[in-house]
Amino acid sequence: MSRFVVLVVVLVVLLGLSHLSLGNGKSSFIIHMAKSQMPESFEDHTHWYDSSLKSVSDSAEMLYVYNNAIHGFSARLTAQEAESLQNQPGILSVLPDLKYELHTTRTPSFLGLDRSADFFPESNAMGDVIIGVLDTGVWPESKSFDDNGFGPIPASWKGVCQSGTNFTSSNCNRKLIGARYFAKGYETTLGPIDESKESKSPRDDDGHGTHTATTAAGSIVQGASLFGYASGSARGMATHARVAVYKVCWIGGCFSSDILAGLDKAIDDNVNVLSLSLGGGNSDYYRDSVAIGAFAAMEKGILVSCSAGNAGPSPYSLSNVAPWITTVGAGTLDRDFPAYVSLGNGKNFSGVSLYKGDLSLSKMLPFVYAGNASNSTNGNLCMTGTLIPEQVKGKIVLCDRGINPRVQKGSVVRAAGGAGMVLSNTAANGDELVADAHLLPATTVGQTTGEAIKKYLTSDPHPTATILFEGTKVGIKPSPVVAAFSSRGPNSITQEILKPDIIAPGVNIIAGWTGAVGPTGLAEDDRRVGFNIISGTSMSCPHVSGLAALLKGAHPDWSPAAIRSALMTTAYTVYKNGGALQDVATGKPSTPFDHGAGHVDPVAALNPGLVYDLNADDYLNFLCALNYTSIQINSIARRPFSCETSKKFSVTDLNYPSFAVVFPEQITAGSGSGSNSIKYTRTLTNVGPAGTYKVNVISPSNSVRVTVEPETLAFTRMNEQKSYTVAFTVSSMSSTTNAYGRIEWSDGKHVVSSPVAISWT
Repeated sequence: MSRFVVLVVVLVVLLGLSHLSLGNGKSSFIIHMAKSQMPESFEDHTHWYDSSLKSVSDSAEMLYVYNNAIHGFSARLTAQEAESLQNQPGILSVLPDLKYELHTTRTPSFLGLDRSADFFPESNAMGDVIIGVLDTGVWPESKSFDDNGFGPIPASWKGVCQSGTNFTSSNCNRKLIGARYFAKGYETTLGPIDESKESKSPRDDDGHGTHTATTAAGSIVQGASLFGYASGSARGMATHARVAVYKVCWIGGCFSSDILAGLDKAIDDNVNVLSLSLGGGNSDYYRDSVAIGAFAAMEKGILVSCSAGNAGPSPYSLSNVAPWITTVGAGTLDRDFPAYVSLGNGKNFSGVSLYKGDLSLSKMLPFVYAGNASNSTNGNLCMTGTLIPEQVKGKIVLCDRGINPRVQKGSVVRAAGGAGMVLSNTAANGDELVADAHLLPATTVGQTTGEAIKKYLTSDPHPTATILFEGTKVGIKPSPVVAAFSSRGPNSITQEILKPDIIAPGVNIIAGWTGAVGPTGLAEDDRRVGFNIISGTSMSCPHVSGLAALLKGAHPDWSPAAIRSALMTTAYTVYKNGGALQDVATGKPSTPFDHGAGHVDPVAALNPGLVYDLNADDYLNFLCALNYTSIQINSIARRPFSCETSKKFSVTDLNYPSFAVVFPEQITAGSGSGSNSIKYTRTLTNVGPAGTYKVNVISPSNSVRVTVEPETLAFTRMNEQKSYTVAFTVSSMSSTTNAYGRIEWSDGKHVVSSPVAISWT
């Protein structure tokens, strides 16, 4: 029986550097308008926007008019014009157009989808679900977009298949139902797109977008592999869902005005799920274009899934922390691609590689450390032009990881005449192994192994080595483990909202690929593949996007918050043998700041029993609790909203499926002021049969007492709601060490589980 393999990648777009401009001192800006304040003299809001713009510049032209993601427009202005515009009536804010950068199977069977088809709706129900993907575009010829067996395009679909360079409307079909591209913000800042290097159309010349879309919803493709690695049937999470692609990223990056335009059209097109491996950095929610656009999508009933970022294992490294976004971290699969380093002293060390080529290392070869074969101070990194050909020719070269791309190091070794490469992690990456489709025989080893190999290189006068490629191995344990690169909490914007929400497969994931570049993406890589294997939270995000589509097909009436809750409260944090989920960065059990609620379990999520639901007003009350001004809230809500002065707002009242409890460090027990106790309120909605749920508290710490009232909740009908409170009380001297626990409600059949993370600040 063929192994199901999946498709995935996502693009994690983290906040780039400073705002760029293109000559004449002009830059692009996003202007948020208070649409409710439009003067009666204007019949149409676009005329009002144009008049506001013309009041500060006769020559300025709009880039985009936004109708859904925000109310407003984007335009190219001088700093003085932008400042003047900020002071015009009805203008909420004028924000610079920010540049974002691209980051960068076996999954269905690993998630239990191959043996659980009967649990999910028939294909005709799933065929009504549309996943919108904002990324680098699409390679429509990929077999993963085969529409054989698909019925008519859903009547709800309002989108188009936009023509452009190397792309026509006929490239879409009943699977890939829509494709658009957005480049005005990009071109305003960096100049016209060079159509000799990339297609000014929805076509994907990069690969990430195709990988993303096919991960979420690729059709089943028999006999897929990358050079024979990970062979089996490739399929997305929701194979019967439709795909709509919005190209917002280009060679020079992605700009917030284009991302907002993509969101704006996706909402208008009536997608059901949005997959954005894009991040808004660490800006306040009212300055974060992705968070603002995601709020508008949420109000329309669209679940928005975003990647957490690849900046782990550092704390506070998360992107996309808004509570209305589902934030996804990355874990490993139970599959590996071993490639061993065999040394002249008889010792063997394990590594990983996806190399497959005519060159083989059937014998021991001379072995050299790059730092000793270079005149450059950073020669150990194997950067372009740093190796001395006479000292590496015909040898295997040990390179250190860092700065330049991993696959580029191998290309540098090859160009200098090297026969092979061993790539060693440094402290920044530890012992986490990520496989690459190198251009020459090469393997990647962890930091510990790399240090051992370096000792051999310095102690043996004539060091030799060879590399042995072992192909694909499955059943690797423990798995999953949290990837070291996966960004971690706490949440730097609102510590009381635990992020990431969940983790999903994101290491060595196979998915569809572009025909425009090779698997390494290097210019000198002339290989072309139908599928590629990549790693990153970029890959974990579309897993969750596809799983959300499955739940939407099974439960069309569920809100985005209900779907996220189902995925979170059924996630697991222990292996089948009872051991705790591990973090590869530490070799120790992972925490809720690493894995959120745990690793996603889609079959369990289909029948969660109870959910924590939320609507737009709940999130607006949350913004009130953050003491946002009415103008700041209007920028997000796209309408006037005033916080009730008679009401006390608290971030602890947001009906979130997890608990992040923050105590001031100076708190001690018995203070008598009551400040040593923090209360949370939550409401559960029954989405299953009648039942009585009892609470079980897994205490986070001896120094914190957790009290839940009531301890029993009885549900007699569908959609019935019951509330409870949780009091977290410091019962001994406060600690500066984080503590973790869980609160679980069970009726004997369902377990509705919420992580607890306690910290002191």
